[in-house]
Amino acid sequence: MNPGTRKPGSLPFAGDRFHARTVRVKAPGKVNVSLSVGPLRPDGYHSVASVYLAVSLYEEVAATSTEGTGITVSISPDSTLDLDGVDIPLDERNLAYKAAAIMAEVSEKPTGVHLEITKRVPVAGGMGGGSADAAATLLACDALWNSGLSREELAHLAAELGADVPFSLLGGTAVGLGVGDKLSPALAKAQMDWVLVFADYGLSTPDVFRTLDGLRDSEGADIPEPVAVDPTILQALRHGDPETLSRVLINDLQRASITLAPQLRDTIGLGEARGALAGMVSGSGPTIALLARDSVSASVLAEELTHRGHTAVAVHGPVPGARIISDTLL
Repeated sequence: MNPGTRKPGSLPFAGDRFHARTVRVKAPGKVNVSLSVGPLRPDGYHSVASVYLAVSLYEEVAATSTEGTGITVSISPDSTLDLDGVDIPLDERNLAYKAAAIMAEVSEKPTGVHLEITKRVPVAGGMGGGSADAAATLLACDALWNSGLSREELAHLAAELGADVPFSLLGGTAVGLGVGDKLSPALAKAQMDWVLVFADYGLSTPDVFRTLDGLRDSEGADIPEPVAVDPTILQALRHGDPETLSRVLINDLQRASITLAPQLRDTIGLGEARGALAGMVSGSGPTIALLARDSVSASVLAEELTHRGHTAVAVHGPVPGARIISDTLL
């Protein structure tokens, strides 16, 4: 069914009088517990085989209806990230803006909307923060405009916005194939504890992929297309076995990220020396994900790294995907 054919319910109008309404949604960042990357394809993309884990570090989007049809975006002062010097576009280049625009196209009677984003997931940090914003916006605008889309229909729209957006809607644990958009939920609900170490800079995902391609070209490596993930990883996640998981973590992008930012190697080494079972670059980086034995170990490690001058936070996963946390008529 075309999403735009569904009949909306009530809209924030009473006769000719407009009543603003705010829908607030939170959506999780993610860690790539495994990430195998295939060769550069003719279309400019790379096939991947990855295990995504949604973790307890959330973006929030408050979508407020406005008169007219315009879309505006702002960053909340409640954001926990240090955004000094960080260039976050607040126009049509912003992924949340794009999500609102695509929802407006498929909704019968969209209003204008203001999106206030509370940033907690590092920008350009390899954790899908922008994708979480987009997923939260899709769900918020669906509720705000009473579009009545199913999760499946929202996931289809999410895939048009980027490979990580459907997973932020889904949450939990999932296997991603194709360019990461072909998702299969994994039966892995046991809690795993991590410490995330944030950098005070970002890495461009396209730059990291280009660096990986260059490294492989220089080696003359024959890289196969990834078609599956290591079942040992899924078994370890299913059984809540961090010891086994620590031995099978893989990220093909890690060496490219370290080539661009060699200091990441030192951060991983420090984390492992201070008790982490294993450390890895999350996605394209530069966020480092350190696997801990349990929640107590994670808290102790995060505190120690913080005392050593790093920005570190203990998180756990899997957690649910995007969900509405409030819906208020103003």
